[in-house]
Amino acid sequence: MSTFPLTRDTEQTHRACRWYGKKDMRVEDVAKPKITYEDDALVRVTATAICGSDLHMYTGFMPGMEKGDQVGHEFMGIIEEVGSKVKNFKKGERVVVAFDIGCGSCFFCNKQLFSSCTNTNPTKEMEQLYGDRTAGMFGYSHLTGGHAGGQAEFARVPFADTNLLKIPEELQSVSDEKLLFFSDILPTAWHSVELGNVSKGDVVAIWGAGPVGILAARLAQIRGAKRVIVIDQEAYRLKFLQEKVPGTEIINFAQDKDVVGKLKEMTNYGPDVAIEAVGCHYTKSLVHTIQTKVGLETDSGDMLNEVIQAVRKGGRISVVGAYVGTVNMFNIGAFMEKQLTMAAGQTPCQKYWPTLLDLVQKGEIDPSMVISHVMSLEDAPKGYSIFNDKKDNCIKVVLKPSIKA
Repeated sequence: MSTFPLTRDTEQTHRACRWYGKKDMRVEDVAKPKITYEDDALVRVTATAICGSDLHMYTGFMPGMEKGDQVGHEFMGIIEEVGSKVKNFKKGERVVVAFDIGCGSCFFCNKQLFSSCTNTNPTKEMEQLYGDRTAGMFGYSHLTGGHAGGQAEFARVPFADTNLLKIPEELQSVSDEKLLFFSDILPTAWHSVELGNVSKGDVVAIWGAGPVGILAARLAQIRGAKRVIVIDQEAYRLKFLQEKVPGTEIINFAQDKDVVGKLKEMTNYGPDVAIEAVGCHYTKSLVHTIQTKVGLETDSGDMLNEVIQAVRKGGRISVVGAYVGTVNMFNIGAFMEKQLTMAAGQTPCQKYWPTLLDLVQKGEIDPSMVISHVMSLEDAPKGYSIFNDKKDNCIKVVLKPSIKA
């Protein structure tokens, strides 16, 4: 037996976070990605994050996962190499990567619906389930193409000219923490207020005081909302929200069980706009808890039904919390009879980058305000645990490969 220590071949492998089952995340050596197509870029990851929608995979609610899948869709870094057909980027440039993978040339990308790209998600299962397919997405199950994620030291980015955001000269001195969330949650928060058409004088209610809900609250204020009310059951999250976004009002549904009644009491008719930033795996009622556990439905309708009941007649509903399948007992009657409109969807990040760069450059919003933990990439399993279990006052976890565990 050799007496020499085993060493890592850093030229051929890198460290990456991988999924092995419910609440089983592991950071392991895997083959280092390479330029595969002429329009690829290889990015050395300097910062990545755990997103609330990653928790749908962590808790076993996301279909299409396979053991060993490399996860993570929020990341940024430095370009190591580009393919011969990449026109707008070169080695050494600092970039953020969009979580949604657009080809840049299909019917939907030409309409800036990058998250609906025709060419980056070959998965047949999603087409059977939805009648169509979303774009491919990094690190987010084989329903979205099985693309290796960015909770890693390196990542291959297809269609680099479409899916990379070059950090402008004016922001080069800004930390990764202030730029990282252009990858997902900052555009998603903007998407939520766009879908809800939040306008001057509106009363806006937001379900979920997680990172997207917090950023959406600030963006609603920027767009002129008269009042912003955020609903959650975690006191520490609501306290964090009010410290970071002064002027917001809160409902803690662990104390105020009747959220619909409380909103009517606070607003008379109900909010003008309701934003659902929670998603599929949170239940409030026993009936939906049982139905999701035994597989009678994939997603709980508790939050959606509460939103429909709470918003005023003629109001607007925006859904950016991730849903993946079917919901039972959906209150379609209330939705129709109350003359409501609802818009939903995965975020076309690239569409919103110019607007959000301007807001960040002007100092109107600091996306890093949602960060509670900065950890080593090696500590990703711990990060998932505290984020999911709402321990240690966790709001948002950033992972850095440069930090030694």
